Amino acid sequence: MFIRPITLAVAVSISSAAFAQTATENQVVGTWRMISATIDPGGENIAAYGEKPNGLLVFTPDMHFVEVLTDAEIPPFASNTRGEGTDDENRTAMSRSIGFFGTYTVDENGEFSGNRVEGSTFPNWVGSVRTRADLTLIVDGDRMTEQFRRPEGTEIRIEWQRVK
Repeated sequence: MFIRPITLAVAVSISSAAFAQTATENQVVGTWRMISATIDPGGENIAAYGEKPNGLLVFTPDMHFVEVLTDAEIPPFASNTRGEGTDDENRTAMSRSIGFFGTYTVDENGEFSGNRVEGSTFPNWVGSVRTRADLTLIVDGDRMTEQFRRPEGTEIRIEWQRVK
C-alpha cells in the first residue's frame, strides 16, 4: 500500500495538534515541588511537614499521579535498615511523611476535579475517592495551592512550585 506523503503529514499534524491541545488544557500536568505546608487544627497554623517540608507531586499526561511528602529533618534510623526501626523511629517516620499514588481527573477547563488513591503508605487511604468537595488544587501560572480537609475537619494547605 502506498501512502502519499501529504496524507501522512496531515495525519501526523492532526494527531500532534490534538495531543498539544490536550496537554495544554490539563493545568496540573507536570512535576510540582512542595514549598510550604500548614495544618490548621482549630485556628492554629502549624508546619505540617516541619520547617523544611520536602515533597514532589507528579501528574502524568495519562492521568496518573504520585505524591510524596516528607519532613526533611526526620532523623535517620540507628540500624540503617528500613525494616528494623525502633517503635519511636517508625512512629516519627510515619507521622511526618506520606506517599501515595493513583489516578486523577480534570474537567472540561483542564482544572483538577478529583482523584482515586490506588496505593498509599497510609493503608486507610487506599481506594478513597476525593472530589473538589474534599480536595482543591488551584493553579496560578507556575504556582499551585492545594487545600484538603481531613475527615475530622483539620485543614491542610500546601503550596507548590512547578518544576521546570
